[in-house]
Amino acid sequence: MEIENSEKKNARYCVTGANGYIGSWLVKLLLQRGYLVHATLRDPAKLLHLLSMWSGGDRLRLFKADLQEEGSFDEAVKGCHGVFHVAASMEFNVTENANVENYVQTNVIDPAIKGTLNLLNSCLKSKSVKRVVFTSSISTLTAKDSSGKWRDVVDETCQIPVDYVWNAKATGWVYALSKLLTEEAAFQYANHNGIDLVSVITATVAGPFLTPSVPSSIQVLLSPLTGDSKYFSILSAVNARMGSIALVHIEDICNAHIFLMENKTAKGRYLCCSQSYLMSELVDHLAEEYPCSKIQRSAGGEEDRCIPSEISSKKLRDLGFDYKHDIKVMIRETIACCVDYGFLQAIGK
Repeated sequence: MEIENSEKKNARYCVTGANGYIGSWLVKLLLQRGYLVHATLRDPAKLLHLLSMWSGGDRLRLFKADLQEEGSFDEAVKGCHGVFHVAASMEFNVTENANVENYVQTNVIDPAIKGTLNLLNSCLKSKSVKRVVFTSSISTLTAKDSSGKWRDVVDETCQIPVDYVWNAKATGWVYALSKLLTEEAAFQYANHNGIDLVSVITATVAGPFLTPSVPSSIQVLLSPLTGDSKYFSILSAVNARMGSIALVHIEDICNAHIFLMENKTAKGRYLCCSQSYLMSELVDHLAEEYPCSKIQRSAGGEEDRCIPSEISSKKLRDLGFDYKHDIKVMIRETIACCVDYGFLQAIGK
């Protein structure tokens, strides 16, 4: 046990996309646990605002690395025991393009796959990397089966067909397609080359953020309050596809990443969702914390036609993972952070 604790204390991890919502929090929690951290970004100068928020900075190294450049991550992953691949394009839709399929394939899908394979190749060359944890998304899942009927339970096996995403082009389809195809390519490469790869399927992430701008997932979650039609359409599309809105606190999702990195028995894909709610229930929680006369409630009526599917984290829970934050904490901390940031106006209760 002493040897294991010693190895754990001296563990070194690399985090891609360290300037993002999940990435920045992941760096923070890893440093708090005493790990050595390699944080990567195309422009490390953009991480400077985060340095004051990351305690234990003496154990942090910043690396300039570009996923599109082969070998760019060689130095960043060198000596690391594990790599968290969090970096991803946040492009949701492409509408103003004559050949949208070709544009998305060339400008979103191909770069995402190439970048992930470049990173995995660097991990393969390093010899020190024992596991890679890939950040996936619940946008890759659907609560409906091939006949269009609602499933009783949604878990890691309920992937949305790639052909359906291409053909339907529902709101947020570009992001979903990118995650689906990149994760598929990552597992194929990992299996072929003997890399231990585990993926975390994230629900809509809520809670405080460290980034200088409001994360997309927060804007989606709060769209009933802000009235932002772009992000509300994404929230409504999620509700239509899943029958409810699945949520997870930022600290819980990052702890799940670390838990899966350290648990030797972890294998494959893990859905990380602490709770899920009907759109109407979510809006009620938002309204309770932030009373707003213009709050938007329309969700297309999907929830009136079905009993919501259970969004199950059983596989992750069975491995021993526990969630710490409920919806009241998630909503309260999300809104408080957005008020401090100036994204939402402070109002009296």
